[in-house]
Amino acid sequence: MWYTSTRGMAPRVNFEGALFSGYAPDGGLYMPEELPRLDKETLRHWSTLSYRSLVKELCALFVGLELIPRHDLNGLIDQAFSRFRHRDVVHLCKLKNGLNILELWHGVTYAFKDLSLSCTAQFLQYFLEKKKKHVTIVVGTSGDTGSAAIESVQGSKNVDIIVLLPKGHCSKIQELQMTTVVKENVHVFGVEGNSDELDEPIKAVFADVAFVQRHNLMSLNSINWSRVLVQMAHHFFAYFQCTPSLDMHLLPTVEVVVPTGAGGNLAAGCIAQKMGLPISLVVAVNRNDIIHRTVQKGDFSLCEVVRKTLASAMDIQVPYNMERIFWLLAGSDSQTTRALMEQFERTQSLHLPKDLHSKLSEAVTSESVSDEAITQTMGRCWEENQYLLCPHSATAVSYHYQQTDSGQPSIPRCCLAPASAVKFPEAVQAAGLTPETPAEILALEHKETRCTPMRRGDDWTQMLRDTIEALSLRWKGCVENTAE
Repeated sequence: MWYTSTRGMAPRVNFEGALFSGYAPDGGLYMPEELPRLDKETLRHWSTLSYRSLVKELCALFVGLELIPRHDLNGLIDQAFSRFRHRDVVHLCKLKNGLNILELWHGVTYAFKDLSLSCTAQFLQYFLEKKKKHVTIVVGTSGDTGSAAIESVQGSKNVDIIVLLPKGHCSKIQELQMTTVVKENVHVFGVEGNSDELDEPIKAVFADVAFVQRHNLMSLNSINWSRVLVQMAHHFFAYFQCTPSLDMHLLPTVEVVVPTGAGGNLAAGCIAQKMGLPISLVVAVNRNDIIHRTVQKGDFSLCEVVRKTLASAMDIQVPYNMERIFWLLAGSDSQTTRALMEQFERTQSLHLPKDLHSKLSEAVTSESVSDEAITQTMGRCWEENQYLLCPHSATAVSYHYQQTDSGQPSIPRCCLAPASAVKFPEAVQAAGLTPETPAEILALEHKETRCTPMRRGDDWTQMLRDTIEALSLRWKGCVENTAE
């Protein structure tokens, strides 16, 4: 399996190359050159598999068994999921009035990102140990990515991780899950800015290709193909759990409602659709509604400010995975995609060509959900089911309630739940409900913390470069000491 940049100006790479790269050298994102088409018999067979086994099947298709033999691949995925609290890894909760919630948050940090990052970290370690190499991972986070990335690599001898978090824009628990990991290979910065602002120094560092290569830099944000790959399993599992039967001639359609910020889960769903999975996608966003405006009107343009909402991990203005979706729907046309994205980067404003907007609105519908609707949905779900939603999951369930209240007949629907309510006690209280906080979360309050400030007026890019250079020197010293 070969991977190509969405902008078409970089050499193609294999899975290992895409895994270690993040952005392609031309600023694009890696996508498979060709997508396998799954026939009905394959889908029927896959419908009998566990979530864990679905991840194995998908990874076998996209990794390449010459890179990771199947026996090794199976072992890496089993290891990745070994610390999940639920024996099935993910769990479908069937509630009243056709409300199906796929809980993706049974990993260590109570967020869906544990699923893809635990696998990605295993793949990284596999290649690094074979080549006796070191990497420095740089991650910008709006809340959940940072803690899941830290958890997946903390204590690793050949990986350092640098995380930039937006100070005051995450929930207190999200922040503590990052700042209380005081391992030697974990380096957390608290940025006086929002999640889009902290992406700027990261992008500036990755734009210096010689610097990236010299220091073996990589990213674990959802620009990384490996994360999108694992997230495809959410859609297959949701489909198989919610479809009434696969025995009919025409396979039934299931609607999958995807809360999203940067669009990684949505890109995964669009790829699954292209592979032949009969799902209808609905994207749910908060008041930071660039994806909603793009789907509804073709308006892929920045607003003046990022609005702070209860669904804080989705407080994002630049959903970079939309580039993958544009490329996919434009028939892998990298020239068109490059022109569109370069215009967006230059002007921060883009109106999609009519044919591309038409294809997008055929593939995806959308909803933008206010804080008021989020708290109302959380309250209603508790009242009807005694089930606590996190504010991000509530954006998806809000769409479900809109549809059922309208009285329209509908196909089976599955709402993806990206995080547990235990991470967002402030939002739970805002909904007039009582938070349920596990002992391990409460214990975070009493742990030692470590976080370096990046203040307004500091040169964030230079601070990042200096940290990376210091880590490279330390690794070089370790290797020389070992050799002696």
